[in-house]
Amino acid sequence: MGALSLDHRSSSDENREYLIKIIPDKGEKMHSIRLPMHLIKYGAASCAAAAVLFVGSFGFSVYSAFTAASDKQELHDLRTVNATQQEQLTQLAKKANELQDEMEKVNEIEQELRQMAGAAPAEEPQDVSAQPAAPSGESFDGQGGPWIEPSVSHVNNALDNIRNRLAYSRANLENVREALKEQQRVIGYQNQLSAALPSLWPASGEVSSPFGLRWGGSDFHPGIDIANDYGTPIVAAASGTVTAAGWNSGGYGNMVDIDHGNGIWTRYGHAEAVVVTVGETVQKGQLIAYMGSTGFSTGPHVHYEVHANGELVNPILYLGGE
Repeated sequence: MGALSLDHRSSSDENREYLIKIIPDKGEKMHSIRLPMHLIKYGAASCAAAAVLFVGSFGFSVYSAFTAASDKQELHDLRTVNATQQEQLTQLAKKANELQDEMEKVNEIEQELRQMAGAAPAEEPQDVSAQPAAPSGESFDGQGGPWIEPSVSHVNNALDNIRNRLAYSRANLENVREALKEQQRVIGYQNQLSAALPSLWPASGEVSSPFGLRWGGSDFHPGIDIANDYGTPIVAAASGTVTAAGWNSGGYGNMVDIDHGNGIWTRYGHAEAVVVTVGETVQKGQLIAYMGSTGFSTGPHVHYEVHANGELVNPILYLGGE
């Protein structure tokens, strides 16, 4: 078995050298290698530099591989997030489109309400009024243009448009509501006037004596007489408040007076029985008495008078076909 021995010979540091002897086995020729000190230093430095380069290269390779893997994962994550955000944006764009369609329906309802309320047509907002109307009211459905995937700005613009139209519709609906309130006020006032107007016949029967002069001009009749059977219902010709109910000694017999407001009141005389009391509020057409022949009377009838602003008027002028 061979052996290796290392001897060194020292002279000066710069000339120092090492002798490497290789002793083979079984008497073979021995070999010697002389290594000067400076060569050993260069070799050690080279080995150290190579080690440093190796470690650095290996470290850089590991770092590069790790960075590449991290960048790849980050890119994958970013693409996943972007795809998710795009899907969410698409869904939001669909909802914005649905809101636009709903706003159109609201606008149609609003226009119908304006017509019902008798309000003037509303001016369309700028983005709609600028569109030319179809000729002769015809309807067309042609569509086209490039397909563009919705972006955030597109959706924001659509939502801004919806918000503007919503504010516009809210203002218009407020106008419609005020118009309807005014209409209801007018209708209510008209209904009050109609209810307070003595236009309803107080009883069924025949006019047995008209308003004005009668009996050859010897008597002025301040109302009309409506004759029928005893017990025929007598009703209020208009809504109002009962101011007199009961016996009258001036010839009217059992009598009812009703104040209808606005300077108008009515009187019903010669009743067989009265069924209302003073201060009671009665409605148009409400039962107030039964026909009879009390007071100065020749037979069952109701004597009916209308007073307007302190003057007697012909009841026929108010009576309709109700």
